[in-house]
Amino acid sequence: MRKKVTKAIFPVAGMGTRFLPATKSVPKEIMTLVDRPLVQYAIDEARAAGIKEFIFVTSRGKGALEDYFDHAPVLEQELRKKGKDELLNILKSTYMDSGAIAYLRQHRALGLGHAVWCARRLIANEPFAVILPDDVIAAETPCLQQMVEAYEEVGGNMVAAMEVPPERASSYGVLDIEKDTGSVVSVKGMVEKPKPEDAPSNLAVIGRYILGPSVLRNLNKIKSGAGGEIQLTDAIAKDIGTDVPVSGYRFRGQRFDCGSKAGFLQATVAFALARDDLRDDLSRYLESISQVTKAAE
Repeated sequence: MRKKVTKAIFPVAGMGTRFLPATKSVPKEIMTLVDRPLVQYAIDEARAAGIKEFIFVTSRGKGALEDYFDHAPVLEQELRKKGKDELLNILKSTYMDSGAIAYLRQHRALGLGHAVWCARRLIANEPFAVILPDDVIAAETPCLQQMVEAYEEVGGNMVAAMEVPPERASSYGVLDIEKDTGSVVSVKGMVEKPKPEDAPSNLAVIGRYILGPSVLRNLNKIKSGAGGEIQLTDAIAKDIGTDVPVSGYRFRGQRFDCGSKAGFLQATVAFALARDDLRDDLSRYLESISQVTKAAE
């Protein structure tokens, strides 16, 4: 019987330079998408997939991220006194049980593979998930939950994948496909940030992974790859051709790259339009903007 995936690593050590000056004092991961920090979307997705232990790989200046998950007794008492039960429930959803969350420091910016490797002692010999909070996915069934269900069937290492235009391939790890069965594809190779003409397919890896302990062993031996960083895709690729299968999973949903300003704005509009309490006012505003633009043309 396959071990359940109950641990997840959240690499959040980046400096968020694309969002300066905001990220001078505010960690990017707690910047709000509508009214919830990016990291809360990641936590909610992990919980829906059955994750019980949450491991954050952080860096200097991320204290506000750690405080976000702590209890706030004064605020809780004030909301209770004023009978604001709905807000009280929202506040409680941000709490993490003692012992369920751990924080590790990545002292040098050596890439995603290195960030995952930093958590190796807390993972030990178990399968684990990796969630990049920058990738926010709107889906009826949360992306990681979809992957866990597929993983229970195929095992091994699994990466979330989506189709991208050829000219965007150089921004991603790209899968070399051996067998395509629809939602799950068997992988015979992975290329990190290839030139468009060298990309083996248009199926790109995005920020959701389910990995086995063999990947951590591979990271122990791996040297820096593309960009001078230790690439997680290189460590996963080392399992190809062994008795550990490597699969790509075409998830159902829409991914937003909230590590970019344009993606963050697109996600804000999309998530706001999905809310009953915001949809009408925002729709009217967007329609008025559209009319002004058409008139100017």
